[in-house]
This record gives sequence, C-alpha cells and structure tokens, in this order.
Amino acid sequence: MNFVTGTHLSRRTFLRGAGASVALPLLDAMIPAGRLWADPMKAANFTRLVCVEESMGAAGSSDWGDARHLFAPATTGRDFELVADSQLKPLEAFREYMTIISNTDCRSAEASRAEEIGGDHDRSTAVFLTQAHPKQTQGSDIYLGTSLDQLHAQRFGQETVLPSLELCIEGIDRGGGCAYNYHCAYTTSLAWASPDLPLPAIREPRVVFERLFGAGDTAADRAARRRTDRSMIDWIATEVARLRSALGSADRIALDEYIDHIREIERRIQLVEARNASGEEREMPEAPSGIPDSFEEHMRLMFDLQLLALQTDLTRVITFKTGFDQSNRAFPDSGTTKSVHGASHHGNVPEDIMDFNRINTYRLGQLAYFLEKLGGTVEGDASLLDRTAIVWGSPMADGNLHNHRRAPLLFLGGANGALEGGVHHRAPDGTPMANAFVSLMRKIGHPELSTFGDSDGALPLDFAGGAASGGSGAR
Repeated sequence: MNFVTGTHLSRRTFLRGAGASVALPLLDAMIPAGRLWADPMKAANFTRLVCVEESMGAAGSSDWGDARHLFAPATTGRDFELVADSQLKPLEAFREYMTIISNTDCRSAEASRAEEIGGDHDRSTAVFLTQAHPKQTQGSDIYLGTSLDQLHAQRFGQETVLPSLELCIEGIDRGGGCAYNYHCAYTTSLAWASPDLPLPAIREPRVVFERLFGAGDTAADRAARRRTDRSMIDWIATEVARLRSALGSADRIALDEYIDHIREIERRIQLVEARNASGEEREMPEAPSGIPDSFEEHMRLMFDLQLLALQTDLTRVITFKTGFDQSNRAFPDSGTTKSVHGASHHGNVPEDIMDFNRINTYRLGQLAYFLEKLGGTVEGDASLLDRTAIVWGSPMADGNLHNHRRAPLLFLGGANGALEGGVHHRAPDGTPMANAFVSLMRKIGHPELSTFGDSDGALPLDFAGGAASGGSGAR
C-alpha cells in the first residue's frame, strides 16, 4: 500500500520546454496526498483499443491450410493446440491473452455488382474495421461507414490529446488513381471518422514521435531543433530535474526509466535517418529517409511509439496497417524470398501455401514484441496488456482466390477483464466477422450496440466449457 506525501500531480501533467511537450505515465504522485492508493484506471472505466490489419489473408484460410490448422486450431474451447506450423505459434507465450476467432466472413469486401468484380484488394482495408461495403467511386463522393476504432474514440478519446492515432508501415503511390474505379482512400485508410471521412495514417517514426511530444510548433522549429543534434529530452531537462526533486523514490525510478525509454527511441530514429542519408545503397530506395529498410526494425519502432502513447494516455485508440494489398515486399527472414503478394497466389500447391504461411508467421510474429512490452508496463495494479483490447485480423481470407470467407481474426489482451483469453471460438459457417465485433464492443464500453456493419447477431466470446461458439471440438 502506497501513501503519497509529496507533490500531487494531475494525470494531465506535461513537461514543457522549447517547443517540446512531454506527457507523463501514471505516477503515485498523481494520487491525492493522504489517501490510500486507489486505481484511477478502474475509476476511469475505459479500455484502450489497438486495431492491427494484416493484408492479403492467411495460408490457413485456404481449404488445404485450414485442414492442417495453419491458423485455426483443430479443437475449440480452452484445450486447443497450436501445430508446429501454426501461424499463431510465435504468440504461444501469450496464450492466456489470446482469443482465436476462426471461420468468420467479411462479405462486405465482396463484389456486389458486376462492375466491382476484381476489386477485392482495393476494397479490403476499408472494410476491415467498418464491415461496410465501399461506394465505388474515384471522386470525392466516397462513402463507407464509421469504423469501430472511431466509435471507441468518440466515446473514450475526447478527453485525450489525440482522440485516436493512425499508423502504417508501407506507402502506396498510385498517382493515376487506384484500380477498379475505387478511390485510394479505400485502399489506404483503416480508420473512418464518418462514412465520408477517412483518416490518413502516419508511416514515418519521426513524424509519430513529434506528434506525440509536440517537438516544435512548426516544421521550421522541428528542423532547427534537429540541426542542433540535441535530444528532445535536453530541451525539457530543467523541468525533468525540478519534477524529479519533488517525487518519492518509486516515482523517481519510474520517471528515469520513462525518460530513458524516450531518449532511446529518439536515438534509434536518428540512427535510421543517418544511415539512410549516408549514401549507402538501400533495400528500399524509394522510401523516405526516415523509414527503416528493415521490416522488423520499423515494426518495433512503431510499436514502441504506440506503447508510449498508451502509457501516457495521450491516446486510447490506435489503428495500425502493417502492409498494403498487392505489396511486392519480400521477407527473407521468414524462410522464403517470395514477395508477400506473389506468395498469396499459391495456386493451391502445398509447398507454395507453406511459403505463404512462413511469411504470415513471420509478420504476425512481430506482434509478440508489442505484447511483451505491454505486459511489462505496469499501471496501477495491472499491466497495459491487461488493460488493452487488441484486434488483429485480415479482411481477406484466401488470397489465392481473393475471397473473404473464413478470414483470420484474433482478439488479444485482457481488456480490463472483458476478454477471458486462452480460448478458440470457431463460428458457424456464414457468420459475419461483424458479429464478433458487436460482442467485443459491447464488452469494452458500448453495451447499447446492437448492430455493426453487416452483422446479424453477436458471436459469444465467453466460454463456460463444452463446445465453443459454433464448434463441437475436433473438425
């Protein structure tokens, strides 16, 4: 039990200096002095939400891959096993935080008119978090639906500096417009604040860093600060020292660790920029200098920035697009040199399906880094992993067929007790993915939500033993 005898800080305390504005993590000093320690996050009654989209489906969504349990385990309920080649194997250490949802469909991504046939790649991203069918247009009259992350931001994000944060890993340059008469916003935007308002995503770690920490009021201010070769932390050093002197010993340790974490992330961003500006040959010469050539390095930087954003309560809602449809990027560390789009067109050849699965497994495996970081970040009496709901999935199912039936979906994290974890739900054939989203949203603060997208009900996420939703054990 902790008692605070020093300065009482607001949860919204910022350290400011020369254009920098640094929010703080939860400290004991943010609890009113003289009171028994109480968990302010419980009193606040909100769950953070992170949504991660994978493009082009999964090998386990093909008939051959499903029969070999490359995504969906053989059994439902709590006693599921992950086979050696399971795409989920890299996340096995987080089994207790994993809710596997298999066999749901994203039918809103399918063509509804003859003119839309062939445009699956161009529709998919927009459908994932809206579960709505995009209006086919290249003009400004785009129309879709409000995404679930924005529904959450509208309710729980309005008191934060950033109601939501939109991030991505890959860029897309289609100056002549996107294919099949679809506006490029459908291809690039996961988050939709309203049916006609897509939110652009940030790709460069430096831009995310400066958005989080207000490092300069203008582009010129930020450029001038970078030319000094000083860390952003140096600009607030006096404020850090003043605060540190007023804190108790536990809070001083927490503050030091937090400041060191910020400084280390900034250093890594600077190293990327210096390396890419050195004139040495790059793996991705078309990418801006602030983009790491390494997929893993880029993912980790973006995950670390997300951790800071959540830890400081700068935002409670994040979307993260980890690739774009039809990407020709290769991932040699996965065990194959094929491009992800090329590998997705495996022609139902088992050896080629396994190559696609290697890429799927490698890409999803990056999420383990984020889960570990969340699990190691304590806030009050729980970790950020306990307090967060993470949606991972793809609106595409079998990329070889460009279909959207049996699409992969995971819910991760404890969501403040709303998600049990450690369970596999296999939905009945024909179940909309939107049904799972209805259930999730009800659990994390939207009890009145009755429909979403093309839902026709709710997919139960609780498991009390016996057959899990739509499943009866071995398939």
